Amino acid sequence: MSMLSFMVSGGMIFLTVSIYMLQQSKKTRRNLRKIKKAKEYGLYEPVHIHPNVDPAKCIGSGACIKACPEKDIIGLVSGKGRLINASRCIGHGACAAACPVGAIKLVFGTETRGVDIPHVTPHFETNIKGVFIVGELGGMGLIKNSVTQGREVVEYLSCLLRSNEKKGDERYDLVIIGAGPAGIAASLAAVKHNLKAITIEQDDIGGTVLQYPRHKIVMTSPMDLPMFGRVKLRETTKEALLSLWMEVIGKTGLTIRTKEKMLSVKQEDEGFKVFTTKGEYPTRNIILAIGRRGTPRKLGVPGENLPKVSYRLLEPEQHQHQNIVVVGGGDSAVEAAIALGSQPGNKVILSYRGEALSRIKPMNKERLDDMVAKKCVTIMFQSNIREIGEKEINISTPEEIVDVPNDYVYIFAGGELPNEFLNKIGVQIEKRFGT
Repeated sequence: MSMLSFMVSGGMIFLTVSIYMLQQSKKTRRNLRKIKKAKEYGLYEPVHIHPNVDPAKCIGSGACIKACPEKDIIGLVSGKGRLINASRCIGHGACAAACPVGAIKLVFGTETRGVDIPHVTPHFETNIKGVFIVGELGGMGLIKNSVTQGREVVEYLSCLLRSNEKKGDERYDLVIIGAGPAGIAASLAAVKHNLKAITIEQDDIGGTVLQYPRHKIVMTSPMDLPMFGRVKLRETTKEALLSLWMEVIGKTGLTIRTKEKMLSVKQEDEGFKVFTTKGEYPTRNIILAIGRRGTPRKLGVPGENLPKVSYRLLEPEQHQHQNIVVVGGGDSAVEAAIALGSQPGNKVILSYRGEALSRIKPMNKERLDDMVAKKCVTIMFQSNIREIGEKEINISTPEEIVDVPNDYVYIFAGGELPNEFLNKIGVQIEKRFGT
C-alpha cells in the first residue's frame, strides 16, 4: 500500500470514528436530559420488576433499546445502557433477551430503594397454605405474564383438588379476588376445569388498566386465554383491551361479581372464609389477583367512572393543549400538576380541599410556585369536585360554584395499600434491593 493510500484509509477511519463519537456524545447529552426530566416528574424510580444493566458487561449495542416495546425506558449514556423512565417499565423482559452479552437481568427494587414483594413458591403459593398470589401484586406487570400465571395456578390447583376431593364439601374450591388479566385468566381456567369458584372485583372489569388515561397505549404480547383461545396483541389502547375482556366474558359466559370489595379473610379448619361488602364465602383456596398500588380513594361524585378520569399519571407528554384538573394536595398531585403544566398549551387546575399545601416537599413547592407564576397551573384552594361531565367539571369553592372546561381529570386522594391487607392475614413479604 502506498503512503497516499495509507493516509487516505487512515483519514477515513479517523472520520468514521469521529462521527461515531460525536453521535454517541449527542446521545449521551440527550439521554442525560431525559434522565433529569424523569427525576423531576417522578418517573425515574422503578415501581416493579425492571431491567438492571451491568456496566462492566454492557457493550452499548443498543439491542435492548430496539427490543423494548416502551419508549425511553433504557438509553445509552457514554456508550452504556442506563435506565431513564424506569417507572414506565412493564417488565416485558425483551431487553434482557435481546442483549448479546447477557448484561441485563430483571430485578425488583434498587440498591437504595427496596420494593416489597410477597414471597411465593414456584406454584405461586404464599407462606399461608391455600393463599396464592398472581399478576401485578407478585411483581408481574406485563399482561401476558399475568394471564399465564392466572392460568397456571388454577391448573395446579385443579390437580391438587382432584387428589384431595371430599364429598359433601359445600365450600368453594377457590375464591378469586380481582378481575384484571390474571383474575380473568384464573376465572376462565376454573370454569374449564369444572371448579366451584367465584370471582370478586371491587371495581369494574379490567383491574389496573381502568386507572390508565383514556387512549393510553398498553403493551402486551400474544397470549392464550382458557375457554377463548389465542389472542394476538402487540400494542393496544386501554379502550380496546377493556373491550376484549368484555368480549371474552360475553363469549364464555363468565360471571364476575363487580362492585364487591373484599373486607377481610378468616382462617378456618382446612380453609378460609372471605368477607366482602355483600356477603361471606367459605373456600378451600384464595387467589389474590389484585394490583400493587392498592385501592385508590375515590371522590364518590357523579361522572367519576368516565374514561377521562384516572388515578395515576403515566405519560404527561400525551397531554397537550388540553384542560386538565388534578385533585389532591400531596406530592403526587403536585408533581402531576407540574408535569402536565409543563406540556405545550395545557391549562391545569390543581384542586385541593384544604387552605394550603402543607405536606409537600420544599422542592415541589418551589417548582409549583414557578408554574403558578408562569400561569401554567392554577390552584383552587378549599375547592371540591361536585360533578364530572364529558366536556366540563363542576367545582365548588366558598365563594362560588363554577363549571370549568375539562378534557381529563387526575385524582390523587390516597388509598389503601395491599401490603396492609397482606400483613393482616400473615402473608410473608420480602424487601428486594435490586434482586
